[in-house]
Amino acid sequence: MRALIAAATGLAVALALVLTITALGSPEGKTSPEPLLTTVPSHP
Repeated sequence: MRALIAAATGLAVALALVLTITALGSPEGKTSPEPLLTTVPSHP
């Protein structure tokens, strides 16, 4: 029974953490207008 209570408590804490992070939203910022420059490796 103790294990069930511990699992339920852990689930409640994890859910509260997810809801808190969701409520805070994503951080403000902007993306770079320049695309990432990548190189394709040459095939042998």
